[in-house]
Amino acid sequence: MDIVRPKAPGRYPGIVMIHGGGFSGGNRESYLPMAIRLAQNGYVAATVSYRLAPMFQFPLPLHDVKSAVRFLRANADKYSVDGARMGAIGVSAGATWAQFLAVSRNVAALEGNGPNKEQSSAVDCAVSFYGRSDMRRAYEGSRNAAEALPQLLGGDRQHALDAHLRASPLSWINPDSAPVLAIHGTKDLNVPYEQSLFLVERLKSAGVAAELETIAEGGHGFKGADEERAMARTLDFLNRKLKPAMLETRSIVVTDHGPGAEILGLAWPSGRVLWRRPNHRGTEVSVLENGHVLYIEDPKGVVTEMDRSQKVVWQYKSSGASLVSAQRLGNGNTLLVDDVATRVFEVAPDGRVVWSVEKPEYKGMAMRRARRTAAGTTVVAVQKAGLLLELDASGAVVKKWDFAGRMPAHALPMADGSMLIGLAGPGEVRRVGADGRVLMVFGGANDAARMAWTSGFAPLPGGGLLVSDYMGGRIVEFDAAGKIVHQMKNLSWAMTSVGVLSPP
Repeated sequence: MDIVRPKAPGRYPGIVMIHGGGFSGGNRESYLPMAIRLAQNGYVAATVSYRLAPMFQFPLPLHDVKSAVRFLRANADKYSVDGARMGAIGVSAGATWAQFLAVSRNVAALEGNGPNKEQSSAVDCAVSFYGRSDMRRAYEGSRNAAEALPQLLGGDRQHALDAHLRASPLSWINPDSAPVLAIHGTKDLNVPYEQSLFLVERLKSAGVAAELETIAEGGHGFKGADEERAMARTLDFLNRKLKPAMLETRSIVVTDHGPGAEILGLAWPSGRVLWRRPNHRGTEVSVLENGHVLYIEDPKGVVTEMDRSQKVVWQYKSSGASLVSAQRLGNGNTLLVDDVATRVFEVAPDGRVVWSVEKPEYKGMAMRRARRTAAGTTVVAVQKAGLLLELDASGAVVKKWDFAGRMPAHALPMADGSMLIGLAGPGEVRRVGADGRVLMVFGGANDAARMAWTSGFAPLPGGGLLVSDYMGGRIVEFDAAGKIVHQMKNLSWAMTSVGVLSPP
């Protein structure tokens, strides 16, 4: 496998590229120029090899290309792949295998015994360049089928009809098949043009999106204007199928509390990295009204504010503290939490402590984020105790919420008196009314959105929510009804906090 990826950091759709050669020849290296062009257009392109006939017959070559898809997903972090967006491109014999990837999603009998079985070999779309779809009808009008197909299938149509049926993508088409673009020339003497007609018609009859690009007078292999037309059509199809969410509507910021030890500015929802800055495994970041970013730069006692160009404009240092939360208040002061001292305190811009409350009874219970309410009280999460505490100015507890075993890390009072609360096991964000009623749940028992630990979240215009799933390695955007709008999955960052910036 040869992998070509964009130069810029980020997560990109993965494309498995499968070479042709009559099922008995060809090599992946010949497709590197196409792979480079795909990378230049925002894809991670992997040219793959597979076992060849006559030594290796169907379905062994298919097992190999399915294994290649699983490999890319298993190594998504290493190769900058977004495993949730995968496609395939096949040429000639390789197009048959690309078709199979589209039509045999979740068919265990065709997976083979390759590694990374915990990963899916399903693709979200496929492009077929003049590929065979029906082996039974592939002989008529072909100058090489009588030689190529018996080597792959163990006999000709008369003596190995069952193998011809099983090795035909048409036999496996079902409503779960992925969209396919078939590109074919009308004067193809190796693979008749009708093979793509069969494919597209059968897919459409199953309710699957399918498109046909006809190259008038085109033969087996395109050159010049025909080649450019086919490539442009391919990119258009891939962009529509794999990048519908790539419109960068806003930018966001996340903390990586893991080995990366940084905060990252990302274009959303593409995931393109805009900037990064070390945070020494700090746990929180928030976006201020002026677009500045306030974040814990060092848990040992440093909170930093930087402007839109990532220039430091304010900093607070408290030697020996274990800072886990920072909120800029309307009066210009900053509300902080020191976990070791179980202390919630407020500092002025000049660093003076103007208010402080200690809660020694919660020592060792992971005091986390604190937020000031419109009424002037302070809500603080005590994670291991499963509690949210509302404190008055004297430090007295005026209200307590008990979420035993749910590990609350963050609660955000809203202007209407409700509160957003992030929980674990399962991961969810609850919107709770002032009277304690649960008004809305993002995640939770919703299987499509089921998360592990919603450690960070930020409201979006219109009632939506952006959530960082700390243990699940995801960033998820919900609409006001709790449905997933966009998400980034399989991330290597240990994201404890997320904030919403302006458009990228």
